[in-house]
Amino acid sequence: MKFVTWNVNSLNARLAFVLEWVAANSPEILCLQETKLKEDEFPVEAFEELGYFSAHSGQGRWNGVAIVSKTQPESVTKGAITEEFELHKEARHISGTIGDIRVHSVYVPNGRSLSDPHYLYKLMWLKNLKELLALESARYSDIIVAGDFNIAPGDEDVWDPAALEGSTHVSQEERKLLSEIMDLGLIDIHRALNPHKKEFSWWDYRNGAFHKGEGMRIDLALLSPNLSKRVIRAYVDRNARKTSRAGKPSDHAPLVVEFN
Repeated sequence: MKFVTWNVNSLNARLAFVLEWVAANSPEILCLQETKLKEDEFPVEAFEELGYFSAHSGQGRWNGVAIVSKTQPESVTKGAITEEFELHKEARHISGTIGDIRVHSVYVPNGRSLSDPHYLYKLMWLKNLKELLALESARYSDIIVAGDFNIAPGDEDVWDPAALEGSTHVSQEERKLLSEIMDLGLIDIHRALNPHKKEFSWWDYRNGAFHKGEGMRIDLALLSPNLSKRVIRAYVDRNARKTSRAGKPSDHAPLVVEFN
């Protein structure tokens, strides 16, 4: 089985690119973030043509998360986390059961800066996610929580810790909450299988960051222990960050997890 999580940074703008990649790689389960589509605008038919079912939580120009699977997701839940910032409802979490696996696709708030109200919203959102996952862990033995966490778990997950000091994504508070979520029994599978590898999943579009290797590992797949034992490989597909026949890619690359 192949599982993938990918922040596509506007599915409408990059649909051909995403479909091309999915057709070539054929993942069984695909979690998407930043679809930037309204609830009923998700390209269900386009994925159906490739043999996939879809579940989507969207709001339009911003955010949006989805689960795309070769098996129909069941018990789909949206809005299980308080998703409102400055009186605007946001679509950042969706969950569904695929076979025996409870899958969560998450798009954690960016935070913007440590002095911005969005940062406090980010911390609150992470606390709510932790509370939800504590309940889910009691109900399901096999769980995947995957997506754009907008947090680099450690200094080894950024190109230059000194350059990011005092910024979001690397603050002590964010990392502490992420650690508390993993303390529920969830394993950062990419780091577990690649303990010494410096591999990023996001690079800024500006200043040639991708070609300079100036990135961060902020796209994560957190797995319950039983599922983790079945994983044989976890890697970032950097080629999907490059331009293809289908056009400009997202600023994120897919994180791929392969099971035996």
